[in-house]
Amino acid sequence: MRKTRAKKRILPPDPRFNDPYVTRFVNNLMLNGKKTVAFRIFYDSLDIIDKKMKVEGKTPLDIWKQALENITPQVEVKSRRVGGATFQVPVEIRPDRKVSVSMKNLIFFARKRPGHSMAEKLAAEVIAAFNNEGGAFKKKEDTHRMAEANKAFAHFRF
Repeated sequence: MRKTRAKKRILPPDPRFNDPYVTRFVNNLMLNGKKTVAFRIFYDSLDIIDKKMKVEGKTPLDIWKQALENITPQVEVKSRRVGGATFQVPVEIRPDRKVSVSMKNLIFFARKRPGHSMAEKLAAEVIAAFNNEGGAFKKKEDTHRMAEANKAFAHFRF
């Protein structure tokens, strides 16, 4: 690359929980620049989680963070061309990308769920991820399984 790497912008914390991870999640959730709508969906889903799950000593925000941790992949496979053949090479994921991938998977599988409102779908997916089930957790397991299967090609990393 000729140009210098872009500076990492610091996200402001969200208004209710004062947590920058929430802002990052809401930015991923947002469609067409409607941040207020995205915040409303997120906060409503946390309210639904609070009503449905009574875990001792855990707030809905803690449940959401644990769910994100449960669906965060450690490795992924990248395609590398070596001598005309394409190999799926397992590589560890950067910490910043881990968070990004887990958030995007959670939102993607929440959107695919059946339900009335996005807040209900998101709440259901977060609860499923907290319990180590659901589409996002299955995606993480599949990614790990694929990396394990292609472990023999790990020496192609560079």
